[in-house]
Amino acid sequence: MYNGCVDINQRADAFKALGDPTRLRIFEFLRACSCEVTVGDSGEVRTVDGPTAGAVCCHVTGIDKVTSTISFHLKELRNAGLIRMEKRGKHMVCSVNREAERALADYLTDPAGCC
Repeated sequence: MYNGCVDINQRADAFKALGDPTRLRIFEFLRACSCEVTVGDSGEVRTVDGPTAGAVCCHVTGIDKVTSTISFHLKELRNAGLIRMEKRGKHMVCSVNREAERALADYLTDPAGCC
């Protein structure tokens, strides 16, 4: 999705996703993590070189198990291209899409340079 020139619809989708306070908190939390997070299909927490998706949920809701609400927000962030989710065994590994992050930063710092 984010490879080189980003069209206005992609930017709008990203800003719309980040316009929700819960999604913004999740995105900020994942950005602060230098590693990936994971959670099992039934909500159990697993470590993958850093905080788990349970830690994301705990950070946002205070609950250590991923809720359907958090799953929905993760899906919205993924659909907007802001995060990546990869199934590894029973677990879903989440990380910030650094290309999307750079594209938005470039847009905000130099809007005249956008395509």
